[in-house]
Amino acid sequence: MRGPGYTVMVHRDGSLQSRELHVPRWLMRAAAVAVAVILVMVIVIVAAYGPIVAAAAREPLLATQVSRLTRENRRVAELAAALDDAEARYAQLRGMLGAQIGAPPAAASAATSGGEERLYVAPPLLARAPQDRGDSVATAEAGPSAPHLWPLAVPSYRTRGMVGANSPQETHPGVDLAVPIGSDVLAAGGGLVREAGQDSAYGKYVLIQHPDGYQSMYGHLSRLLVARNDAVRAGQVIALSGNTGHSTAPHLHFEIRRGGKSIDPLTLVREGR
Repeated sequence: MRGPGYTVMVHRDGSLQSRELHVPRWLMRAAAVAVAVILVMVIVIVAAYGPIVAAAAREPLLATQVSRLTRENRRVAELAAALDDAEARYAQLRGMLGAQIGAPPAAASAATSGGEERLYVAPPLLARAPQDRGDSVATAEAGPSAPHLWPLAVPSYRTRGMVGANSPQETHPGVDLAVPIGSDVLAAGGGLVREAGQDSAYGKYVLIQHPDGYQSMYGHLSRLLVARNDAVRAGQVIALSGNTGHSTAPHLHFEIRRGGKSIDPLTLVREGR
């Protein structure tokens, strides 16, 4: 007598006979348990190794992206170096001319960690003695005279003009002329050196007394070639230009006064005269 179980009838098409398959109940339960175990194992394997397989599948794509990012980072570094070089050249040009060229830089690039503008200052040069030239002491005009000569014998760039007290801008009693350090500074007229020394704002400076109440002042010098009470002639080399005192770049501050009041030097002197 058969035990409890399941009978499976197998009948082939066109045949008059059928076959019976008797499957014990314990075998069916064992088969069901085995299938369940296999399904659980499959799920565990997929859960454990699925991310690894997915990562392995993404590896070629990630390698390509890393390579592209590396090339882009290298290009960014090259552009940054080129930008730093351009900014350094721009700052050097500003420093040599003593002028602001073009639009002012953005606050983010022109400010240091303390919030102050970082300005380039040209390296100091050794002062030299004046050379013998056609406009030197040998051919200077003799005797006292009112200011009428341009104070520089080399080309210069006017970075700032005179600003009077009634202007909304900051007062500026004279003109600033950008010129390389060590350039000859000429007396605009004949007279007596009233002052020659050091000032916190003008740095090394020379003040000359001329006839008719005129005075001429030369500031931010690197070397003085005259002393107080020296008599000078128009066109005489009295100093060498520099970057001393309250100055952000090499230039000559040229000022003319009359009766103790500053007047626009360009009303009396012109470059090349």
